[in-house]
Amino acid sequence: MQAGVLADHQIADLITQDGITASTPFADGQVQPASLDLRLGHKAYRVRASFLAGRNRTVKERLADVTMHEVPLTNGAVLEKGCVYVVPLMESLSLPAGMTAAASAKSSIGRLDLLTRIITDHGTEFDRVPAGYSGPLFVEICPRSFSVVVQPGQMLNQIIFRMGDTRMGDSALRALHQQTPIVNGDPVISDGLGFSVDLRPDAGTLVGYRAKPHTGVVDLSKLDHYDPADYWESVHTDTGWIILDPGAFYILVSREAISIPPMQAAEMAPYLAMVGEFRVHYAGFFDPGFGYADAGGSGSRGVLEVRCHEAPFVLEHGQIVGRLIYENMAAMPDALYGREIKSNYQGQGLKLSKHFRAP
Repeated sequence: MQAGVLADHQIADLITQDGITASTPFADGQVQPASLDLRLGHKAYRVRASFLAGRNRTVKERLADVTMHEVPLTNGAVLEKGCVYVVPLMESLSLPAGMTAAASAKSSIGRLDLLTRIITDHGTEFDRVPAGYSGPLFVEICPRSFSVVVQPGQMLNQIIFRMGDTRMGDSALRALHQQTPIVNGDPVISDGLGFSVDLRPDAGTLVGYRAKPHTGVVDLSKLDHYDPADYWESVHTDTGWIILDPGAFYILVSREAISIPPMQAAEMAPYLAMVGEFRVHYAGFFDPGFGYADAGGSGSRGVLEVRCHEAPFVLEHGQIVGRLIYENMAAMPDALYGREIKSNYQGQGLKLSKHFRAP
């Protein structure tokens, strides 16, 4: 197999070859252009603390040490804000030698400030599956801003599969931009594509949203349902800068409109320590076709999920806040994001998750 991120038909082949198995038949739409959506199983474990299994132990062995109680999900269950849960997933892996995998929260989940991370048996990193891994998958869920209602089969995370060296170097990225523009304007390329925050909108003063500290639950099965005003405060500025409050969660938007060509995928680096006291973007994968003109896009903004850490921080318009790491595909996908795969987020600007009605 050629080096690169596996495309949809290659993921389907992996399922046929039992490299990916499931306790319940796979659902329609579960395979995306360059990723597979992962489904919650039927119970959650409320645990005392987040953990990694470690090289010499399985997740179930760790759960025996830290589980407080089990929570059945069959009829829907509330996962409380500030608590940590571990849920076995319906999917398991038996990867070929040399194939690795990486996971990330889906976009709507990141926009809810719902920290979800995949853990594996004998794992030493969150969201990373080592070459040739064979075993179950689990997701750690920690609601940060809102308590949520979940049920079996819901897809909170996605996983990509990699063969060999997939990452594009800066020179290759510059050449790609010359051939097929990956961003409007001049690209800032240094160990990936730099992106900045937009705090000077073309119209009005609305630049983002800040999660309210005391709200009702969000039922993940209810789409276009909740009034944003019950959960979010609008963030306005006419100065081109805002102050981030420690512990607060914000939805902002990138100044750049981004494009992912058909033979590339991308991952947003979640945090750059040198740019300030905050973390940007929990949900990190961009499928081929995101913002791409031939897939119905004209460049799409990146929504920034921002959490400030210990100190208040001044964030200014145009400030570089992270990087988008482009990767080569192993093959052309059969379907592209935004064309065959419809999405709420193609051509997006500043936008909350799909659970909320348009403001």
